[in-house]
Amino acid sequence: MSEWKEYRLKDVADVQTGPFGSQLHQSDYKAIGTPIITVEHLGENRILHLNLPLVGDEDKERLNKYVLEEGDIVFSRVGSVDRRAYVSEKENGWMFSGRCLRVRTNKKKVDPRFLSFYFGQEGFKEHIRMIAVGATMPSINTDILSSVAITLPPLPEQKSIASILTSLDDKIDLLHRQNKTLEALAETLFRQWFVEEAKQGWETTNLYDVIELVGGGTPKTEEAGYWNGNIKWISARDITPNHKGFITLTEKTITQSGLENSSTKILPKCSTVISARGTVGNYCLLAEDMAFSQSNYGIKPRYKGCFFFAYLLVASCVDELQAAAYGSVFDTITTNTFKEHKIQLPPEHEIQAFEKSIKPYFEKMLQNCKQIRTLTSLRDTLLPKLMRGEVRVKD
Repeated sequence: MSEWKEYRLKDVADVQTGPFGSQLHQSDYKAIGTPIITVEHLGENRILHLNLPLVGDEDKERLNKYVLEEGDIVFSRVGSVDRRAYVSEKENGWMFSGRCLRVRTNKKKVDPRFLSFYFGQEGFKEHIRMIAVGATMPSINTDILSSVAITLPPLPEQKSIASILTSLDDKIDLLHRQNKTLEALAETLFRQWFVEEAKQGWETTNLYDVIELVGGGTPKTEEAGYWNGNIKWISARDITPNHKGFITLTEKTITQSGLENSSTKILPKCSTVISARGTVGNYCLLAEDMAFSQSNYGIKPRYKGCFFFAYLLVASCVDELQAAAYGSVFDTITTNTFKEHKIQLPPEHEIQAFEKSIKPYFEKMLQNCKQIRTLTSLRDTLLPKLMRGEVRVKD
């Protein structure tokens, strides 16, 4: 550990803020062009390739000082100031917005992958939140970030540490991509069975009548004995637009007492949960039995054991459910929303046959989710030990 040295970030990297609003407007965005990374695209040390704004070649040339290179690290400048993501080869040549800061390392002194993992330590993230300015909307700037202290081992050891953590991240990413592919295949098969090959004589019914809709609830927040138990409890925050497939972790948990003294209910493993208020229509599958809030609906199948058919059926109707949402303060979907949505379905034996054909896809997805959770736990356990020099590696 004596070989480790403390630096200010500005000693080993350059920090730059993104273009000011006067330099780039929303009206400058194009249908085809170079992607711009903003706060919403900062995943867990990876850039999320979803709903990226684009700028044309003329603006890219005009704002070339904001073009990213592989190895850069992009920070959130406002709001969740502890969020950061590593720029990979895939994002080389992209740009970053005025709501972000770019860290570009001196590669003779610090390995950029190591530094990005260093930034991911809970202790470092807590420090960034503490030194941020602004009571309503926390923010950081180039001076604040440039002045933070970091402790670095020799460069060869940095590279070895980064290699270990990167291999874990790559495996986790591969499993996530496998699950996206499996879900896409399942959705394709659903469309084939129930849309493309639909028969004229199928029964017309409504969505409400072929699923069991269950309401949720929230234990009293002021009652400490209701919280931090061993029952996972899903709130609207747990189901994001990017989250499909199985959910394995929730932000909050409740106790048996919290369950018994509120209107929340336990849904069985493989049930579907869909957000019903605010940002409606986000949905997921349960990796295990869980409770949920009143901002969501739980969905169980009326056809015996057909959990995955119910999930894919709801997924196929989400756009229409979102379009039918209403409310004076925030959007809401109700039981009537499900009752008013008409569908055509074949006899039950065909639905059971589909469930049997599709089940292996979801079983593999769940197996992958469990492996992701194990690898994530290993990475998160190793990270602080490696960064404090408690576990040493050599090149």
